[in-house]
Amino acid sequence: MNLSRRQFFKVLSGIAALALSPKDGLSYKGKFATLIDITRCDGCNDEPIPRCVKACREENKHRFPEPKKPIMPYWPRKTYEDWSDKRDKIDTLTPYNWLFIQKVEIEGKTLYIPRRCMHCDTPPCVKGCPFGALSKQPEGNTVIDHSICFGGAKCRDICPWHIPQRQAGVGIYLKLMPKFAGGGVMYKCDLCDARIKRGEEPACVIACRERLKDRTVYKFGHREEIYAEARRRAEKEGLYIYGDTQNGGTSTLYLSAISFEKIEAKLKELKARFQMPVKVRNLYKEEINPLGVAVLSAGAMGILTGVVGALAGKKQDDKEVL
Repeated sequence: MNLSRRQFFKVLSGIAALALSPKDGLSYKGKFATLIDITRCDGCNDEPIPRCVKACREENKHRFPEPKKPIMPYWPRKTYEDWSDKRDKIDTLTPYNWLFIQKVEIEGKTLYIPRRCMHCDTPPCVKGCPFGALSKQPEGNTVIDHSICFGGAKCRDICPWHIPQRQAGVGIYLKLMPKFAGGGVMYKCDLCDARIKRGEEPACVIACRERLKDRTVYKFGHREEIYAEARRRAEKEGLYIYGDTQNGGTSTLYLSAISFEKIEAKLKELKARFQMPVKVRNLYKEEINPLGVAVLSAGAMGILTGVVGALAGKKQDDKEVL
């Protein structure tokens, strides 16, 4: 299998952009934000699949991975991540499920919390990807370019909520050295990037409003208006806000009648796969050294160039033999 010219230059341009970007070059407030009111969410418990989850899956199913099997583990690992036989699993995040409803019992009350990417103002996943596969959009969302993602999972490791999920047996790594480099492709919510660029709302927002009308859980709009409404309601109704300060600020705000410190404590007690830490450090600002990223990117660029050069040379040798 050959690496396309387009993919090769997309990877190189992504690496160069990350290496040369200033420390705060990827830190800014986007145009839009989402308000998620968990005081109104009932998890669609009278339906087989929550409306927002179903809408998300329908909207993105054409982008779900189709792994090439048998899947080979890559050195030095002896395992790989394969969710392809669990495509219908909706109670957690997977490469086939980018939004799920987390159910938590606290103080005799049942909370249903829609969980997906927070779309940070200063996304460590973007700066942390050595191949430039992630980008922060002007709209405020972060997007993974599946065509150049190697599935190294650096984005998941550095994400405070560990949101991106990996599927092996797909992606650009199969065209290079599948036994020695790459682990698949990472997947997560991109806030329906194509839709919001067309001036439309995310699929989850529409689906929830169709069911709950004026009591809808989700509200999507201009960031300033969403932040203002969240603060107004928090003060008026005695609610708690999450996402406004965590990780330096995000494009996703939650409202809750129960403090997020209590929610965090309960999720820790349950050893939940996805938690909601209240005090979230921004690793991008604190630990990612721009020079270090440049060095890493230069190394990645050298490896990729060498591999592609070797493949091209092999192809030429084959022609000469023939």
